[in-house]
Amino acid sequence: MSRFWSAKVHELTPYVPGEQPKVSNLIKLNTNENPYGPSPKVLEALKAEAGDTLRLYPDPNADNLKQALATYYKVTTNQVFVGNGSDEVLAHTFQGLLKQDKPLMFPDITYSFYPVYCGLYDIEYVNQPLTDSFEIDLNQYPSENGGIIFPNPNAPTGRVLPLSEIRTLLERNSDSVVVVDEAYIDFGGESAIALVNDYPNLLVIQTLSKSRSLAGLRVGFAVGNPELIDGLERVKNSFNSYPLDRFAISGAVAAIEDHVYFEQTCKAIMDSRNTLTEQLQALQFEVLPSATNFVFATHAEWEASELAAKLRERSIIVRHFKQERIQNYIRISIGTNDECQALVAALREILT
Repeated sequence: MSRFWSAKVHELTPYVPGEQPKVSNLIKLNTNENPYGPSPKVLEALKAEAGDTLRLYPDPNADNLKQALATYYKVTTNQVFVGNGSDEVLAHTFQGLLKQDKPLMFPDITYSFYPVYCGLYDIEYVNQPLTDSFEIDLNQYPSENGGIIFPNPNAPTGRVLPLSEIRTLLERNSDSVVVVDEAYIDFGGESAIALVNDYPNLLVIQTLSKSRSLAGLRVGFAVGNPELIDGLERVKNSFNSYPLDRFAISGAVAAIEDHVYFEQTCKAIMDSRNTLTEQLQALQFEVLPSATNFVFATHAEWEASELAAKLRERSIIVRHFKQERIQNYIRISIGTNDECQALVAALREILT
């Protein structure tokens, strides 16, 4: 605590990101990073950008990137907002769209940054519990609210909602913003971007960190009605007019345009996820259905914290959450096939 802090700072409980240990020969399956590198075309674009133009500011509107995203998702550029990772896009969304007179609503087990933003921006919120099988039940979300936000697929549970259920929610909730956070949508879900032209209160947020292998470049975006996007632009330009640097813009455009590489790596991850799920089930783990690049698993005879500790002793890191209801689960990011097999071998040794 510091006497020089603003009063607000004393109240904050910051988000704690997944561990990034500086250890060699580590199998790192704790932060849902893509096990495959970015498209070779991204690397070419970054090399081309490394030149004299770095003395110049980047395009504050990132028009090339907005155009690439608009083309890919079949929307117009004024329906696209870009930012420094989806966390920044979310931050502007909480401040610009979700700070209302009525409470915001989101699941009780979900992305743990949501309550952090609420604390930062003084947003009242209400949690809606997941079902006993850890599914989001959109029927629990009443029409009287200051906004609704949820990840699809949800994190850290990995379960996905069909587009039909999101459409039903939008039909009965037209007076407040509905935000669908799709960080993992490319690993088995159907994007709600398909609905943005039908529902002016829908905002869909995605990231290039997961399926496009660009966690190190920090690029996120939102797609929605131009009125919502204009609100985000007003917040962004009151905070930082240049959130994306030249490397981020060029690399992101190249990643979006390389459809073949994107589809190949997503398929490889989904295939590995399905294989790993079967192998974990053979070891008597209960594994929730996943449409992400991770699995969420529990073992009836072992404490999750002990399993995580024993894996760490073998230089394998997974994520363990201490939150009520999920404290006996571990979240395992999908690595390469070799990394997944090393994990299974380590677990087999631990369990036997």
